[in-house]
Amino acid sequence: MAERNRRTVRDLRRGNRARVLQRLYFDGPLSRQELGPATGLSSGSISNVVAELAAEGLLQEAGIVDSDGGRPRTLLKVAPDGGLLVGIDIGETRVRVELFDLSLTELARTERLLAQHGYDVDRIVAHVRTGVADVLRDAGADPHRLLGIGVGVPGIIEREGPEGPDGKRTAVVHGQTIGWQAVPFEQLLREAVDVPPEVPLFIDNGAKTLGRAEMWFGGGRGAGAAAIALIGSGVGACVDHGDILAEDRTSLALEWGHTTVQLRGRRCRCGSIGCLEAYAGAEALRERWREAGGPLPEDADDETALAALLAAAYPPPGGPAPDAVALSLLDETAECLGAALADLVNLFLPERILLGGWAGLLLGPHLLPEIRRYANEYALRHAAARTTIEMGRLGPDAVTVGAATLPLADFLTRGGSRPAPGSRPDGTGASPRTATETVRNRSRTTTG
Repeated sequence: MAERNRRTVRDLRRGNRARVLQRLYFDGPLSRQELGPATGLSSGSISNVVAELAAEGLLQEAGIVDSDGGRPRTLLKVAPDGGLLVGIDIGETRVRVELFDLSLTELARTERLLAQHGYDVDRIVAHVRTGVADVLRDAGADPHRLLGIGVGVPGIIEREGPEGPDGKRTAVVHGQTIGWQAVPFEQLLREAVDVPPEVPLFIDNGAKTLGRAEMWFGGGRGAGAAAIALIGSGVGACVDHGDILAEDRTSLALEWGHTTVQLRGRRCRCGSIGCLEAYAGAEALRERWREAGGPLPEDADDETALAALLAAAYPPPGGPAPDAVALSLLDETAECLGAALADLVNLFLPERILLGGWAGLLLGPHLLPEIRRYANEYALRHAAARTTIEMGRLGPDAVTVGAATLPLADFLTRGGSRPAPGSRPDGTGASPRTATETVRNRSRTTTG
């Protein structure tokens, strides 16, 4: 019974810390007085939690404001140097690894191109291993300050194998379009990446991490429901419902690129026919442009080909006339995207739809008006009238930022507690402890 009560008190304390940290992270800087109504905690609890978090280096002062004739109030914010995060984008053209501080300010980055070797699992694992080592070295960072590593990958993520003590299973990736069948990616990374054993690893679908980034920091902020499309060499999407801090918030990765937009249409690289990806993905656009006689070198990659297609369709002022074939191909692409977005509108009733991914960011400025027009034609009128379609705001790094939010979200939910040295990321070994608990325990050992 005593042990159960101790766990209950610890859980309550951790929950209070999480409320304060989350509110300051997303809405700060705030004063202690503002934190009370924002978190529902008493002034005494706020004082205790703030003092504890500040002592651990997780909070810092952010200025002073007047308070209607009373004493000036000190503003607080989450300290950027309170920890480090790694975000990794396993894209379809490159592996991008970035190191961030707690404010998600980039400290270092590296990229590895995939064009030559494709999606060989061992090579990608090696890219991740050397990429993490490179960014830590370039930033002069201590690996023990890592709060976690987040990875965004193409495909469906499932958790298989026996449950660990934390109730979690190992992430396995099913990436049909890149030739990955039940790849035990999490296990491979844990064995390869040279970081302290207690550093947690998180793996999720790349479109879902893109969506998380846009919902937290970009065009989805404040929306009750949003759909975020990732258009790269392939096509994916996610749908996000609920406020950032809501307990019932849900996020769902969709294999949107493999919904049908053309009966008996083009063969998709997934093996099916008529998929959206076979018309709107950058790899498909490259092949369609080549089939139409577009002047492309045989070894042109997806990015080079898409740039050439857009340059032919939209030449600079004073240049050659727009290429009619290129314009027709892109109009068909806009219609396919509009029709597929209409499906998202009718199925999920989002307030906002955001277009992202490296190819989406190139296509959007030219095609967005037509995409909106086609979406309105194909969607139910009432649903379409309450949905806006815009560009994502975070640029080509959104997947890596979103990947870094995976360990960040876990850290905030745990109230800033860190896994103790010697514990393992699967939850076994030593229990997570706050810095304050560690100091107290050392003190007891020394004085006892």
